[in-house]
Amino acid sequence: MSGKVWSNEYRTTTVCIDEYSRSRFAGRLYNPYLETGVRFDSLIDLLLQCEELLDAMRFPQSFTAPRSFTPKQPVEPAKNNNIKHSREQGRRATFSVRIFFRQNATWQGAVAWLEKGQEQTFRSALELIFLMHSALTEGAARAEAL
Repeated sequence: MSGKVWSNEYRTTTVCIDEYSRSRFAGRLYNPYLETGVRFDSLIDLLLQCEELLDAMRFPQSFTAPRSFTPKQPVEPAKNNNIKHSREQGRRATFSVRIFFRQNATWQGAVAWLEKGQEQTFRSALELIFLMHSALTEGAARAEAL
């Protein structure tokens, strides 16, 4: 797999947020590399699942090797190029996250809030989290006003 050239669709991961309360995320993520969706139950779980996926694909390649106290065994998700994940929707919100680079021990890319048709770029995973949080709190504030 090290010689694999990935097409651009593998850069995009659909993040479906099903639950959001008190800044706690829960939902599913989909990528053409995965055979099925992957469930996450917290924000840290979402970030770790995404990083694990990126490491397994080696795309985009990490600028720095991650450090840990214990050596990591590579996890290889099942490849399935025929999965159509673009139609999956979260109960609270759906985001299309494209990671272009993994530099300075974080991610750079663009996130689209699919329900609103809005897109923003981000320079770090923290900025991505703030963008998703702002979309979710805006949606919650609007629902409470109705």
